[in-house]
Amino acid sequence: MDACTLQELLDTLGEPMLRVLTAPAGLTARVSEVLLHDARDPFPRSAPGALLLMVGARAGDVGPLAHDAAAAGMAGLVVRDGDGQPDTVAAAKAHGLALLAVDEDAAWHHVHLLLASAIGSRPGPASSGAAVGDLFALANAVAAAVGGATVIEDARQRILAYSTVPGQVVDEARRQGILGRQVPSSPENTEQYRVLFAAPGPVRLAALDDELPRLAVAIRAGGETLGSVWVVGDGHIGPDAEDALTRGASTAALLLLRARASEELSRHLTSDLMRRLLDGTADPAGAAHRLGLAAGTPVRVAAFALDGTVSASDGEQTALRLLDLVRLQCEARYGRQACVLVDGSVYALLPAAGAGGSTRAEQRASGRGGERHERFAEDIVRRAGQALRVPVRAGLGDVVPDLAAVRGSRDDADLVLRVLGPDEDVAAVTEVRARVTLLRLRELIGEQRGLTAGAWREVLAHDAEHGTDYARTLVCWLDAGCDVARAAKLLAVHPNTCRYRLRHAQQHLRIDLDDPDERLVLWLQLRTLGGLRGADRA
Repeated sequence: MDACTLQELLDTLGEPMLRVLTAPAGLTARVSEVLLHDARDPFPRSAPGALLLMVGARAGDVGPLAHDAAAAGMAGLVVRDGDGQPDTVAAAKAHGLALLAVDEDAAWHHVHLLLASAIGSRPGPASSGAAVGDLFALANAVAAAVGGATVIEDARQRILAYSTVPGQVVDEARRQGILGRQVPSSPENTEQYRVLFAAPGPVRLAALDDELPRLAVAIRAGGETLGSVWVVGDGHIGPDAEDALTRGASTAALLLLRARASEELSRHLTSDLMRRLLDGTADPAGAAHRLGLAAGTPVRVAAFALDGTVSASDGEQTALRLLDLVRLQCEARYGRQACVLVDGSVYALLPAAGAGGSTRAEQRASGRGGERHERFAEDIVRRAGQALRVPVRAGLGDVVPDLAAVRGSRDDADLVLRVLGPDEDVAAVTEVRARVTLLRLRELIGEQRGLTAGAWREVLAHDAEHGTDYARTLVCWLDAGCDVARAAKLLAVHPNTCRYRLRHAQQHLRIDLDDPDERLVLWLQLRTLGGLRGADRA
């Protein structure tokens, strides 16, 4: 697992993004990960070295949260500027936790992504004045060489890293971009990017409104544009700035290509691990460590599939796009992803902390977790339908206690996809349990010759030969709890007609409808093997 010290985190991000309010264990304390926590969620039981983002926490929540965080082995808490009141600082000190503050304008999910990126980054050695380690170190090296605050962006204008060299000016537009990790969209910005990406080398761009001028260069590799490097021109840019910026862009290209290769390898390894989890051949303990899950974390499998009308030629590419979309949403929601495409379905492993508990509070938390998973799946289905222009459906398996039982949850999710009705997009197995059970019974009964024999065959044969409607009448009557009036309503006939059919079915086919065992077996066989359902005819 990646880790760094608090000091390294501060050196990487700097102010105003991050500052220390207290650090009882010193700045050499190790930080392993960053966790988003909503006060309504179950608290992690074990998260050694984690930083906890206190989303939505109130003043009265801090003491209990600090106690729980210390018990879980966490390194510290993160609050917004202004929330670090004396009581909050005192609570953190009392439990030996660091207390950090982030800019009050920063969105929590951006803070989470930025901290997670910084924790996983590593500075590398210097060469010719430019760092060749992580992107933050490179941004600082370029800023020192060129003489202006520097940011590194990807091809979608997302800010990947920024410099923290003391004394360098950052205007408000750049500050807001750093906080949001995205360059604001505007016609003027669009025109500047057009000019930049059309140029063969660095370009100097005039100031926009109250911004400072910029010096920028595209990051390219083999003709592909990977991103750009931007320097705020505050009048201190050195005479050899363009050469230094070009060298920085070259180094950035290597880093981005290396990151891409590393990401592809990581995804390949994660996909292979997911396949083995789904078929029950992976080592649960090793898989939990690889996926960053605490031992004994409850999980569930969500399965996403394209509508069956998609042609085979288009289906493969569309399924790969669906996989990318599910991965992106899982990374945004959980800070990690464990997704794989198998036989046309995309499977995602969703953590369900707090599910399956024995206390009432834990059970309520489990219910809320299930609702959140379903809303999450519904959101993915909606986004996928819009992006892919193809209907997508999702099935959620049961919550299982740990990774050793993932195969069962995957089987549940597959069955849900098979029993979804034409007007259903998303369902959890708990919502369609009866349909799933009948489907499994049909498969099990169909495999046993002795279980497929019985009066149900004679009923269907009689209807086919004589044009009667005994089978449907029997199913409606049994579905209605042997209530003739309700059965007649399902059949849209007079109750006397229903009684007549039932009486003649007993006489001609020698069915004893007074025997509860015979009624049960006949109903199961007609429903499962015959595929009849009275309510469908209502």
